[in-house]
Amino acid sequence: MSSPNRAAEIFNRDVETKGGYVYALDAKLSSRLATERWLNLMLGLTNLEGRSVTDIGCGDATFTMRYWDRGKPRLMFALDPAIKALDNGAAKSEGRPIHFVAADGHHLPYADDSFDVAILQAILHHDSDPAATIREAFRVAREVLVLEPNGYSPILKVMEKVSDYHREHEERSYTAGRLHRWVEAAGGRVVEGRFAVAVPMFCPDWIARLLKFAEPAIERLPVVNRLFCAVYVFNARRV
Repeated sequence: MSSPNRAAEIFNRDVETKGGYVYALDAKLSSRLATERWLNLMLGLTNLEGRSVTDIGCGDATFTMRYWDRGKPRLMFALDPAIKALDNGAAKSEGRPIHFVAADGHHLPYADDSFDVAILQAILHHDSDPAATIREAFRVAREVLVLEPNGYSPILKVMEKVSDYHREHEERSYTAGRLHRWVEAAGGRVVEGRFAVAVPMFCPDWIARLLKFAEPAIERLPVVNRLFCAVYVFNARRV
């Protein structure tokens, strides 16, 4: 299991060698469909307009900027321990008044209740101590939005073993039940959650189109969604 410094090294290397993160830069139809669905799901969990928001583990801030543009928060802080990724994000921010701060998600440099909302998007599966990051998120914000790979998916479990990308990035997924237990241990409560996204990243266009067509049914059907959706998203609030 990687340390925070190890995770930062991995993603700094992505910026140096690829100019950013593959899932954010990839122009394939599948990646565009999947990440757009991510954004819509997260924005559908709460209203960010006029609120103070921190994106913990923002990486190259591709999604931070989308949250700023679409969510219209009053204040936005982008936090990540990967310095080169942060610099890359700041260089692409095009005048957006987003604050970029180098910070370890286990020890955030902010007082209690500094923000209205904390976003944890697709970072816990890279984290050496996910429970600690969730605790810190609840310390600095009363409301936390989370998106993570679906740990119930047998397909994902196979990918974590055989995919070069998954192994190089030391990815491991967690079940919704485990995520909920970490939230409860941190003094929070999940108020809304769902399994979603049927289109896998980096797949051929014809598969992406087919699964996008079937996605509403896959997301809606119990058991099917638990086994075949790519992510689990939820909104949790401090009790």
